[in-house]
Amino acid sequence: MAAKPTRKIKGEPRVAMPEQDPRERARNFLEVPTGYTMQMAQQEASRCIQCRKPNCVAGCPVQVDIPGFIRLITEGDMTGAIRNLWSKNALPAVCGRVCPQEIQCEGLCIMGKKGDPIAIGNLERFCADYERENGTGELPPKQPPTGKKVAVVGSGPSGLTVAGDLIVKGHEVTILEAFHKPGGVLVYGIPEFRLPKAIVAQEINFLERLGVKVACNAVVGRTVSLDELFEEGYDAVYLGVGAGLPRFMNIPGENLVGILSANEYLTRANLMKAYKFPDVDTPIPKGRNVVVLGAGNVAMDAARTAMRLGAQNVKIVYRRSRDEMPARAAEIHHAEEEGLEFYLLTNPTRYIGNEKGRLTGMECLKMELGEPDDSGRRRPVHIKGSEFELTCDLCIVAVGSGANPLLTQTTPDLTVNQWGYVVADEATGKTCKKGVWAGGDIVTGAATVILAMGAGRIAADSIHDYLTLGW
Repeated sequence: MAAKPTRKIKGEPRVAMPEQDPRERARNFLEVPTGYTMQMAQQEASRCIQCRKPNCVAGCPVQVDIPGFIRLITEGDMTGAIRNLWSKNALPAVCGRVCPQEIQCEGLCIMGKKGDPIAIGNLERFCADYERENGTGELPPKQPPTGKKVAVVGSGPSGLTVAGDLIVKGHEVTILEAFHKPGGVLVYGIPEFRLPKAIVAQEINFLERLGVKVACNAVVGRTVSLDELFEEGYDAVYLGVGAGLPRFMNIPGENLVGILSANEYLTRANLMKAYKFPDVDTPIPKGRNVVVLGAGNVAMDAARTAMRLGAQNVKIVYRRSRDEMPARAAEIHHAEEEGLEFYLLTNPTRYIGNEKGRLTGMECLKMELGEPDDSGRRRPVHIKGSEFELTCDLCIVAVGSGANPLLTQTTPDLTVNQWGYVVADEATGKTCKKGVWAGGDIVTGAATVILAMGAGRIAADSIHDYLTLGW
């Protein structure tokens, strides 16, 4: 056990997490931040003033006892710290790496009012990594078996949270995953340099050791219907299938060779092991001059992946200004450090190709911001006569995604809204179909990992009540 620090450190700057040099990491798939040492973690943890009414907890969608696990780090009780985290969060190694802490827990930290907020995400990651490398491997306690069976459709963050919550309550849980590997968007959507596959595998292994069963290549809606799951003996079903249907811009030239969705690009890179380039020959286009449309986390992931796969230059084209970019500040910062170019207030109007039908460039317009639209952001307006061309041989479209209708089309009594998302009660996750809950992106549209986990936590509590008390 590590020694307890002898004093509280107040008002001191945040302990920065070491990172790979940008010039080196831009051409490899190793994780960018390299992690805290125990000394660094305890120094950062000792900055926490242990608020009586911690705003950080209110900002966490799964209500982690943030002051509690941080206090245990300062005391050197790493087993206690990870158990504290596990009581609310089944995926701390994931959340510590990819959650937008700056607008959630850290964004409400009182230390941030006059200085740097506590690095809650970094400390959460440290706890999980320490347990994986040095922990006892002891599992948290489980309730006695209830004899009830739950099917969780989809193994993304929402489904994994439901599985983790219900297995410790004594229910039998089976995860049904359409792909050949579990993890959902954590595996096929987020690149290796941001969330290593081994980390996700370890988190899933933790659930399997608790007793969760995982069945891959199970396409609910095709290989088995929702109704057939109940016929097979399941007492409740949770839908956490995400929202992975690609969206395009519907502009001229979109059928040219060299234009693909970020969903396809990242899935090929992640599930077909392009992150092991050049050792693995993945069938994925490797452009020299790459343009990525969009400025969310998915766009940053695609652009930084393209750079690592050998692109000479990568441009991010976004129709609004930097202030409206939806990606995490850390991801934008890392992208800039790695040499990506940003074409802001720019909108593509058509693709340009050669006689062989291959992409060679795109025509763009300059934009300016007008009045706010329904989203509250200022609406981009074309500047007349501002047309110009960008040269590119690969365009990755990352302008959002929609709900895949595969499951809902085969379940006519499951209500969906005008965009194809499943309608579920926000307070419980219940759908209109008895015994069926839903949460995460298939309900809200594309959002964050931790919000999907929050929806899973709410649904798991409701499912438990249903299995023990009735609908």
